[in-house]
Amino acid sequence: MVTLATDDIEQTARQAPALIRYLDEGAFVTRRYVSQGAEINTGDYRDYPAVVRDGMPIRDHFSLDTHGFLIASHETAIADFHDKAAVDAGYQREVEALVAKLTGADKVATQGWMIRTSGDLTARAQEKVEGYVHSGGIQPPAGEAHVDYNVLTGERIAARVYGQAFPDGPGYKRYVCFSLWRTFSPGPQDWPLAVCDGRTVSDAETASNTLFVVDQFPEGDALTAPVEGEDQMTAATIFRHRPEHRWWYFSNMAKDDVLLFKFQDSDHSVTWRCPHTAFHDTSFPDAKIRESIEVRGVAFFE
Repeated sequence: MVTLATDDIEQTARQAPALIRYLDEGAFVTRRYVSQGAEINTGDYRDYPAVVRDGMPIRDHFSLDTHGFLIASHETAIADFHDKAAVDAGYQREVEALVAKLTGADKVATQGWMIRTSGDLTARAQEKVEGYVHSGGIQPPAGEAHVDYNVLTGERIAARVYGQAFPDGPGYKRYVCFSLWRTFSPGPQDWPLAVCDGRTVSDAETASNTLFVVDQFPEGDALTAPVEGEDQMTAATIFRHRPEHRWWYFSNMAKDDVLLFKFQDSDHSVTWRCPHTAFHDTSFPDAKIRESIEVRGVAFFE
Protein backbone atom coordinates (compact mmCIF):
# COMPACT_ATOMS: atom_id res chain seq x y z
CA MET A 1 0.00 0.00 0.00
CA VAL A 2 1.25 3.48 -0.81
CA THR A 3 0.63 6.93 0.59
CA LEU A 4 -0.55 9.19 -2.21
CA ALA A 5 0.35 12.84 -2.53
CA THR A 6 -2.24 15.22 -1.17
CA ASP A 7 -1.46 18.18 -3.42
CA ASP A 8 -1.92 16.62 -6.87
CA ILE A 9 -4.73 16.98 -9.40
CA GLU A 10 -6.72 14.25 -7.69
CA GLN A 11 -7.35 16.52 -4.71
CA THR A 12 -9.38 18.86 -6.94
CA ALA A 13 -12.01 16.22 -7.66
CA ARG A 14 -15.62 16.58 -6.57
CA GLN A 15 -16.52 14.09 -3.85
CA ALA A 16 -19.74 12.11 -3.58
CA PRO A 17 -20.78 10.59 -0.25
CA ALA A 18 -21.13 6.82 -0.33
CA LEU A 19 -21.54 3.65 1.66
CA ILE A 20 -19.09 0.95 0.58
CA ARG A 21 -19.81 -2.61 1.69
CA TYR A 22 -16.83 -4.58 3.02
CA LEU A 23 -16.29 -7.95 4.63
CA ASP A 24 -16.29 -7.49 8.39
CA GLU A 25 -13.31 -8.32 10.57
CA GLY A 26 -13.25 -11.93 11.75
CA ALA A 27 -13.06 -15.45 10.33
CA PHE A 28 -15.89 -16.57 8.06
CA VAL A 29 -16.71 -19.13 5.40
CA THR A 30 -16.86 -16.73 2.47
CA ARG A 31 -18.82 -17.80 -0.61
CA ARG A 32 -20.74 -16.08 -3.38
CA TYR A 33 -23.81 -17.87 -4.69
CA VAL A 34 -25.25 -16.61 -7.97
CA SER A 35 -28.46 -17.54 -9.73
CA GLN A 36 -30.79 -15.88 -12.17
CA GLY A 37 -31.44 -12.28 -11.12
CA ALA A 38 -29.91 -12.60 -7.65
CA GLU A 39 -26.59 -13.01 -5.85
CA ILE A 40 -25.84 -13.61 -2.16
CA ASN A 41 -22.68 -13.75 -0.03
CA THR A 42 -21.94 -15.67 3.12
CA GLY A 43 -19.91 -14.03 5.87
CA ASP A 44 -20.67 -10.79 7.69
CA TYR A 45 -20.52 -7.52 5.77
CA ARG A 46 -20.82 -3.91 6.89
CA ASP A 47 -21.43 -0.64 5.06
CA TYR A 48 -18.72 1.94 5.75
CA PRO A 49 -19.10 5.66 5.03
CA ALA A 50 -16.70 6.76 2.32
CA VAL A 51 -16.19 9.39 -0.32
CA VAL A 52 -16.02 8.50 -3.99
CA ARG A 53 -14.15 11.04 -6.08
CA ASP A 54 -15.56 12.01 -9.46
CA GLY A 55 -12.88 11.40 -12.07
CA MET A 56 -14.86 12.57 -15.09
CA PRO A 57 -13.42 16.14 -15.21
CA ILE A 58 -9.87 14.71 -15.10
CA ARG A 59 -10.59 11.56 -17.09
CA ASP A 60 -7.32 11.67 -19.04
CA HIS A 61 -5.35 11.50 -15.78
CA PHE A 62 -5.97 7.81 -15.15
CA SER A 63 -3.89 4.94 -16.50
CA LEU A 64 -4.27 1.18 -16.29
CA ASP A 65 -0.82 0.44 -14.89
CA THR A 66 -0.88 3.29 -12.36
CA HIS A 67 -4.43 3.18 -11.00
CA GLY A 68 -5.63 -0.21 -12.23
CA PHE A 69 -8.32 1.41 -14.38
CA LEU A 70 -8.87 3.93 -17.15
CA ILE A 71 -11.79 5.49 -18.99
CA ALA A 72 -11.86 5.77 -22.78
CA SER A 73 -14.23 6.60 -25.63
CA HIS A 74 -15.55 3.94 -27.99
CA GLU A 75 -18.44 4.10 -30.44
CA THR A 76 -20.19 0.75 -30.54
CA ALA A 77 -22.15 -0.71 -33.43
CA ILE A 78 -24.66 -2.28 -31.02
CA ALA A 79 -27.91 -0.31 -31.19
CA ASP A 80 -29.70 -2.22 -28.42
CA PHE A 81 -27.79 -4.10 -25.74
CA HIS A 82 -30.95 -6.03 -24.87
CA ASP A 83 -30.75 -7.62 -28.33
CA LYS A 84 -28.93 -10.76 -27.20
CA ALA A 85 -28.33 -12.03 -30.72
CA ALA A 86 -26.72 -8.76 -31.80
CA VAL A 87 -24.51 -8.64 -28.70
CA ASP A 88 -23.46 -12.26 -29.18
CA ALA A 89 -22.68 -11.64 -32.84
CA GLY A 90 -20.53 -8.55 -32.56
CA TYR A 91 -19.86 -6.95 -29.23
CA GLN A 92 -17.13 -9.21 -27.90
CA ARG A 93 -15.11 -8.74 -31.11
CA GLU A 94 -15.42 -4.97 -30.59
CA VAL A 95 -14.14 -5.33 -27.04
CA GLU A 96 -11.18 -7.47 -28.09
CA ALA A 97 -10.07 -4.93 -30.69
CA LEU A 98 -10.52 -2.03 -28.28
CA VAL A 99 -8.63 -3.64 -25.39
CA ALA A 100 -5.76 -4.57 -27.71
CA LYS A 101 -5.57 -0.92 -28.75
CA LEU A 102 -5.75 0.42 -25.18
CA THR A 103 -3.21 -1.99 -23.70
CA GLY A 104 -0.87 -2.79 -26.56
CA ALA A 105 -1.51 -6.50 -26.00
CA ASP A 106 -0.56 -8.95 -28.74
CA LYS A 107 -3.76 -10.96 -28.36
CA VAL A 108 -7.08 -10.48 -26.54
CA ALA A 109 -9.82 -13.05 -25.95
CA THR A 110 -13.15 -12.45 -24.23
CA GLN A 111 -15.16 -14.82 -22.04
CA GLY A 112 -18.74 -13.63 -22.29
CA TRP A 113 -20.87 -10.73 -21.15
CA MET A 114 -23.39 -9.74 -18.51
CA ILE A 115 -25.98 -6.97 -18.20
CA ARG A 116 -26.55 -5.43 -14.78
CA THR A 117 -29.37 -3.15 -13.72
CA SER A 118 -30.43 -1.30 -10.58
CA GLY A 119 -34.04 -1.88 -11.61
CA ASP A 120 -36.33 -4.39 -9.89
CA LEU A 121 -35.32 -7.98 -10.66
CA THR A 122 -37.59 -9.61 -8.08
CA ALA A 123 -39.79 -11.37 -10.64
CA ARG A 124 -36.78 -12.63 -12.58
CA ALA A 125 -35.11 -13.98 -9.46
CA GLN A 126 -38.29 -15.90 -8.57
CA GLU A 127 -38.42 -17.69 -11.91
CA LYS A 128 -37.42 -21.35 -11.71
CA VAL A 129 -34.22 -22.09 -13.63
CA GLU A 130 -32.42 -25.26 -14.57
CA GLY A 131 -28.81 -25.29 -15.67
CA TYR A 132 -28.29 -21.59 -14.95
CA VAL A 133 -25.22 -20.18 -16.71
CA HIS A 134 -23.69 -16.99 -15.29
CA SER A 135 -23.22 -15.22 -18.63
CA GLY A 136 -25.40 -13.34 -21.08
CA GLY A 137 -28.14 -12.62 -18.54
CA ILE A 138 -29.31 -9.76 -16.33
CA GLN A 139 -28.08 -9.41 -12.76
CA PRO A 140 -28.18 -6.72 -10.03
CA PRO A 141 -25.22 -4.39 -9.45
CA ALA A 142 -22.30 -5.78 -7.48
CA GLY A 143 -22.86 -5.20 -3.79
CA GLU A 144 -19.44 -5.27 -2.11
CA ALA A 145 -15.80 -4.32 -2.61
CA HIS A 146 -14.22 -7.13 -4.60
CA VAL A 147 -12.01 -8.26 -7.44
CA ASP A 148 -13.56 -11.06 -9.48
CA TYR A 149 -10.55 -13.41 -9.27
CA ASN A 150 -8.07 -14.45 -6.65
CA VAL A 151 -4.52 -15.16 -7.86
CA LEU A 152 -5.02 -18.89 -8.48
CA THR A 153 -8.25 -18.29 -10.41
CA GLY A 154 -6.65 -15.64 -12.61
CA GLU A 155 -3.68 -17.86 -13.43
CA ARG A 156 -5.95 -20.76 -14.39
CA ILE A 157 -8.34 -18.64 -16.43
CA ALA A 158 -5.50 -17.04 -18.39
CA ALA A 159 -4.00 -20.43 -19.23
CA ARG A 160 -7.36 -21.91 -20.23
CA VAL A 161 -8.44 -18.93 -22.34
CA TYR A 162 -5.13 -18.76 -24.19
CA GLY A 163 -5.15 -22.49 -24.90
CA GLN A 164 -8.70 -22.35 -26.23
CA ALA A 165 -8.43 -19.14 -28.24
CA PHE A 166 -4.86 -19.45 -29.52
CA PRO A 167 -3.93 -23.15 -29.57
CA ASP A 168 -1.10 -22.54 -32.03
CA GLY A 169 0.23 -19.46 -30.24
CA PRO A 170 3.81 -19.20 -28.99
CA GLY A 171 2.72 -18.70 -25.37
CA TYR A 172 2.63 -15.53 -23.29
CA LYS A 173 4.96 -13.69 -20.95
CA ARG A 174 2.28 -11.56 -19.29
CA TYR A 175 -1.49 -11.64 -19.00
CA VAL A 176 -4.08 -9.12 -17.80
CA CYS A 177 -7.53 -10.36 -16.80
CA PHE A 178 -9.92 -7.45 -17.28
CA SER A 179 -13.46 -6.16 -17.41
CA LEU A 180 -14.67 -3.68 -20.04
CA TRP A 181 -17.73 -1.91 -18.61
CA ARG A 182 -20.16 0.61 -20.06
CA THR A 183 -23.52 2.03 -19.14
CA PHE A 184 -26.20 2.32 -21.81
CA SER A 185 -28.89 4.03 -19.74
CA PRO A 186 -29.17 7.84 -19.51
CA GLY A 187 -27.10 9.60 -16.87
CA PRO A 188 -26.72 10.36 -14.14
CA GLN A 189 -26.98 6.75 -12.99
CA ASP A 190 -28.32 5.95 -9.53
CA TRP A 191 -25.96 3.04 -8.80
CA PRO A 192 -22.76 3.72 -10.77
CA LEU A 193 -19.62 1.63 -10.55
CA ALA A 194 -16.90 2.73 -8.14
CA VAL A 195 -13.30 1.63 -8.73
CA CYS A 196 -10.56 1.69 -6.14
CA ASP A 197 -7.03 2.87 -6.84
CA GLY A 198 -5.16 -0.43 -6.71
CA ARG A 199 -2.14 1.23 -5.10
CA THR A 200 -4.15 1.77 -1.92
CA VAL A 201 -4.96 -1.88 -1.16
CA SER A 202 -2.82 -4.74 0.12
CA ASP A 203 -3.09 -8.47 0.72
CA ALA A 204 -3.50 -7.83 4.46
CA GLU A 205 -7.17 -6.94 4.10
CA THR A 206 -8.19 -9.67 1.61
CA ALA A 207 -10.03 -12.98 1.67
CA SER A 208 -11.06 -15.41 -1.06
CA ASN A 209 -14.76 -15.71 -1.93
CA THR A 210 -15.60 -19.02 -3.63
CA LEU A 211 -18.05 -18.85 -6.53
CA PHE A 212 -21.02 -21.22 -6.66
CA VAL A 213 -23.33 -20.93 -9.69
CA VAL A 214 -26.63 -22.53 -8.68
CA ASP A 215 -30.18 -23.01 -9.90
CA GLN A 216 -31.50 -22.53 -6.36
CA PHE A 217 -29.84 -21.01 -3.31
CA PRO A 218 -28.98 -23.36 -0.41
CA GLU A 219 -30.54 -22.51 2.92
CA GLY A 220 -29.38 -22.48 6.53
CA ASP A 221 -26.30 -24.50 7.38
CA ALA A 222 -26.06 -25.73 3.79
CA LEU A 223 -24.77 -22.29 2.77
CA THR A 224 -21.51 -22.86 4.64
CA ALA A 225 -21.28 -26.67 4.86
CA PRO A 226 -17.77 -27.99 4.06
CA VAL A 227 -17.01 -28.60 0.37
CA GLU A 228 -14.05 -30.79 -0.49
CA GLY A 229 -11.39 -29.01 -2.55
CA GLU A 230 -12.94 -25.58 -2.09
CA ASP A 231 -9.52 -23.93 -1.88
CA GLN A 232 -8.93 -25.00 -5.50
CA MET A 233 -12.26 -23.73 -6.85
CA THR A 234 -12.95 -20.51 -8.77
CA ALA A 235 -12.93 -17.62 -6.30
CA ALA A 236 -12.94 -13.84 -6.10
CA THR A 237 -10.97 -11.59 -3.76
CA ILE A 238 -12.97 -9.58 -1.25
CA PHE A 239 -11.74 -6.80 0.99
CA ARG A 240 -12.00 -5.55 4.54
CA HIS A 241 -12.28 -1.83 5.15
CA ARG A 242 -9.22 0.36 5.36
CA PRO A 243 -9.46 4.16 5.46
CA GLU A 244 -6.58 4.42 2.97
CA HIS A 245 -8.67 2.97 0.13
CA ARG A 246 -9.20 5.66 -2.51
CA TRP A 247 -12.41 5.27 -4.51
CA TRP A 248 -13.31 6.84 -7.86
CA TYR A 249 -16.20 6.90 -10.29
CA PHE A 250 -17.07 8.66 -13.52
CA SER A 251 -20.35 10.54 -13.27
CA ASN A 252 -22.82 10.82 -16.11
CA MET A 253 -21.16 8.16 -18.23
CA ALA A 254 -22.58 8.07 -21.75
CA LYS A 255 -23.00 5.09 -24.05
CA ASP A 256 -19.68 5.83 -25.77
CA ASP A 257 -17.75 5.89 -22.47
CA VAL A 258 -16.05 2.64 -21.46
CA LEU A 259 -14.31 1.79 -18.21
CA LEU A 260 -11.47 -0.72 -18.43
CA PHE A 261 -10.16 -2.17 -15.17
CA LYS A 262 -7.98 -5.05 -14.03
CA PHE A 263 -9.05 -8.20 -12.27
CA GLN A 264 -5.47 -9.41 -12.26
CA ASP A 265 -2.18 -8.58 -13.93
CA SER A 266 0.59 -11.18 -13.79
CA ASP A 267 3.08 -8.31 -13.69
CA HIS A 268 3.07 -7.17 -10.06
CA SER A 269 5.61 -4.41 -10.69
CA VAL A 270 2.65 -2.27 -11.81
CA THR A 271 -0.77 -1.83 -10.23
CA TRP A 272 -2.15 -5.31 -10.79
CA ARG A 273 -5.75 -5.31 -9.55
CA CYS A 274 -8.69 -2.97 -9.08
CA PRO A 275 -11.31 -3.50 -6.36
CA HIS A 276 -14.75 -2.28 -7.45
CA THR A 277 -18.38 -2.14 -6.39
CA ALA A 278 -21.60 -0.31 -7.13
CA PHE A 279 -22.65 2.49 -4.81
CA HIS A 280 -25.79 4.59 -4.42
CA ASP A 281 -24.93 8.04 -5.74
CA THR A 282 -27.07 10.56 -3.86
CA SER A 283 -25.14 13.57 -5.17
CA PHE A 284 -27.51 13.95 -8.16
CA PRO A 285 -31.20 14.56 -7.39
CA ASP A 286 -32.34 13.32 -10.81
CA ALA A 287 -30.41 10.04 -10.95
CA LYS A 288 -31.90 7.31 -13.13
CA ILE A 289 -31.90 3.51 -13.12
CA ARG A 290 -28.53 2.18 -14.21
CA GLU A 291 -28.20 -0.37 -16.97
CA SER A 292 -24.74 -1.54 -17.94
CA ILE A 293 -22.94 -4.28 -19.83
CA GLU A 294 -19.64 -5.81 -18.87
CA VAL A 295 -17.34 -8.11 -20.81
CA ARG A 296 -14.63 -10.18 -19.16
CA GLY A 297 -11.51 -11.19 -21.00
CA VAL A 298 -7.77 -11.65 -20.95
CA ALA A 299 -5.11 -9.60 -22.74
CA PHE A 300 -1.91 -11.46 -23.56
CA PHE A 301 1.59 -10.15 -24.15
CA GLU A 302 3.72 -12.68 -26.02
